[in-house]
Amino acid sequence: MNKRPLFGADSNALTWLIIINAVVFVLLNFIKIIYYLTDTPVAFFDTQILNWWVLSNNPDTFITRPYTLLTYMFTQVSVFGVIANMLWLWMFGYILQDLTGNRKLIPIYLYGGVIGGIVFVATTNMFAGFAMGTPYIMGAGAAVMAVAVATTTLAPDYRLFQMINGGIPLWIITLIYVAIDFAFVASANGGYALAHLSGALIGFIFIKQVQRGNDWGEWMVRFWYWLDDLFNPEKKHSKPSREQHYYKATGTPYKKTPNITQQRVDALLDKINQKGYHFLTDEEKDFLKKASEQNQL
Repeated sequence: MNKRPLFGADSNALTWLIIINAVVFVLLNFIKIIYYLTDTPVAFFDTQILNWWVLSNNPDTFITRPYTLLTYMFTQVSVFGVIANMLWLWMFGYILQDLTGNRKLIPIYLYGGVIGGIVFVATTNMFAGFAMGTPYIMGAGAAVMAVAVATTTLAPDYRLFQMINGGIPLWIITLIYVAIDFAFVASANGGYALAHLSGALIGFIFIKQVQRGNDWGEWMVRFWYWLDDLFNPEKKHSKPSREQHYYKATGTPYKKTPNITQQRVDALLDKINQKGYHFLTDEEKDFLKKASEQNQL
């Protein structure tokens, strides 16, 4: 059975996060190459270009560039750094979307990045030891950490690499991921580590709130839909609701019938995209299984 959201689909939040990170990475490195080819000192690239994207721990700089609280989490110039972060994001983000649908990933990513950035600025100004490290933070580390811990909180026993003794539980992989940052707290780069660990904490709290019926990301979804409807008045979105666990079709509602129709297949696939596969009823899962056997998916 081939179920949504598919990696690469237009509405896939994971695809867009990776695309944005990749585009910023390519753009910044392209500009850096121009500096290099024109014999301009690379240090000028940092002061004239990069410093406008990263989050500085200097309060005066931060006040004049508050937007960097968002841009820093998409800004990476290291090849190894961007590959590592995108691999972690792809692995955990794919699982999260498979379990919850398409509406949780971006809010968790943004919450983790924003809180991580605030913690970095605060701790590097409060503790002299942390201020000895890099005077700015960039990269998706805190945001990806939030996604990783949120996914693990939701499904700690989800197993990867099942060919190895039945698979490795997700919580073990995440524990190693978090422990690496924890080991760097007592160092000059402790501000970085605490930013990442703060992202982890936000990911944990976010999922716990969702499980209690409080979706911290709902306002972001509503705001995005409002903007999209504003510029595309012919396309109106249905309002997300934490109490609705079914797909709300715009056409005539289908009736329960044993016949396999493409309309119902599409409706159920859209439901998976919006809410997640685990929100399907047993009857709906059986229906999709039969459709898959008849090659209608």
